[in-house]
Amino acid sequence: MTRISLLPVILSLVVGCVLAEDPYIYFTWKVTYGTLAPLGVPQQVILVNGEFPGPNINSTTNNNVIVNVFNQLDEPFLFTWNGIQHRKWSWQDGVAGTNCPIQPGQNFTYHFQVKDQIGSFMYFPSLGMQKASGAFGGLRVNSRLLIPVPFDDPADDYTVLIGDWYTKSHKVLEKTLDSGVSIGRPAGVLINGHTGKDISGNDEPPLFFMEAGKTYRYRICNVGMKVTLNFRFQSHSMLLVEMDGSHTMQNDYHSLDVHVGQCLSVLVTADQAPGDYYIAATSRFTKYTISATGLIRYNGSNTPASKDVPPAPIGWAWSFNQWRSFRWNLTASAARPNPQGSYHYGSIDITRTVKLVSSTGKVNGKRRYALNVVSHQDTATPLKLAEYFGIADKVFKYDIISDEPPPTKTPIQIAPNVLNMTFRTFVEVVFENPERTTQAYHIDGYAFFPVGIGHGKWTPESRKLYNNLDAVSRHTIQVYQRSWSAVLMTFDNAGMWNLRSELWERRYLGQQLYFTVQSPARSLRDESNIPDNALLCGEVVGLPKPPPYV
Repeated sequence: MTRISLLPVILSLVVGCVLAEDPYIYFTWKVTYGTLAPLGVPQQVILVNGEFPGPNINSTTNNNVIVNVFNQLDEPFLFTWNGIQHRKWSWQDGVAGTNCPIQPGQNFTYHFQVKDQIGSFMYFPSLGMQKASGAFGGLRVNSRLLIPVPFDDPADDYTVLIGDWYTKSHKVLEKTLDSGVSIGRPAGVLINGHTGKDISGNDEPPLFFMEAGKTYRYRICNVGMKVTLNFRFQSHSMLLVEMDGSHTMQNDYHSLDVHVGQCLSVLVTADQAPGDYYIAATSRFTKYTISATGLIRYNGSNTPASKDVPPAPIGWAWSFNQWRSFRWNLTASAARPNPQGSYHYGSIDITRTVKLVSSTGKVNGKRRYALNVVSHQDTATPLKLAEYFGIADKVFKYDIISDEPPPTKTPIQIAPNVLNMTFRTFVEVVFENPERTTQAYHIDGYAFFPVGIGHGKWTPESRKLYNNLDAVSRHTIQVYQRSWSAVLMTFDNAGMWNLRSELWERRYLGQQLYFTVQSPARSLRDESNIPDNALLCGEVVGLPKPPPYV
């Protein structure tokens, strides 16, 4: 097993990347297989330090996070840090387009800095279908004492990881998809790795405890594979305070739709009679219904929970109207950088509109998913490395799709899909979903403004429906069936960044692409040099390192 000393890695990364006085927090993670039965069926899962779900990362603004990952699987592995922007530092993004995988029996030390993204995030495996077997966990970015948050400190802070779950291992799911067959519907839903019931149908032990009269923070993330989940508390309302690292205007909700890849925070006050109460997560926008429950217990109580669990809402219109109620808290926390976090994003001139239409089809008799009829294929040499070492032309072609989708009957082609974005331009990205399933898309390296959602096809007239004042800055956006979603963003973060479907079957079969954002000046002001511990693979092995940025 290769062991890498942390000291030279840290010293080499400090210059030009982070400030020396910012604190460091360290983690050593061993990634292994294990056998568990989350849905009552023994199956292979992926554990982090023997835990399922994996351990929480509890960080504070400007912390340097050092995660030394030992891959003890029999296959390559990478972690990605969903929603962490990695300013000027896509080397740590942990996806196939930016990083060589950690080979079996070897390790790699991630080093990234969490900046002013105060809020709730998650991590998970990015290769293949490994996410279906676990190795996911919560990632918190807390506020420094100098930066107040718009609510009092809660009595406790809980992470709630909800997601659909399959009883087949990720390797079986990969073989199923490779054969051209869909993986079908999930077998169930988990909350922090549990269904809420044991094999006899009795309630499992409580997940969380509350003391009467106190208020608690619950950070809820959908770590699943394909299904939007509605989350709710029995007999308690939820005060929404944060979504994907942005503080919201505070409104009460009885239930919240959480789409795949999204996180949000709610405050819940223990204002009911002491006893046990259920939390529930239920599938949305599916012909079938799958659910999980968990118990919350008031301290010292022995009163069982009522079996009357409130049902999930029905229909996508309810969810759409709930989305319209979300508003950004423009007075919370620290001043935001301009323009990516601008208060006045609605007055910035749009320099480019990229319209991405999803599609499903077959190539050589096998199912593929595409954006603008190109189904992305990963390359043996990560795209970022090929570009950095000056051999991009040997690995991929830029801009094989245009900003407008081709005619609907155009056949799908399989190729690396990389769009060149001009540095520091303000761009409108429109996602159009002509299908009958609700979709979700995530963009690494950025937060964007989800300004509009509507039914049918997007047209320039749709801009009249935009929220140009206080859309909640996020990193993942849902696209309802036969609908469109539009986001505005400034491409001011140099690097290679993955845009992907968060529905993992679709991503695995090509519904993703990469934005490359290159600064015209090879300057440390805009992007950091490749780290000394970067893994090399493919065509760049043995090549001389390019001149460093200065």
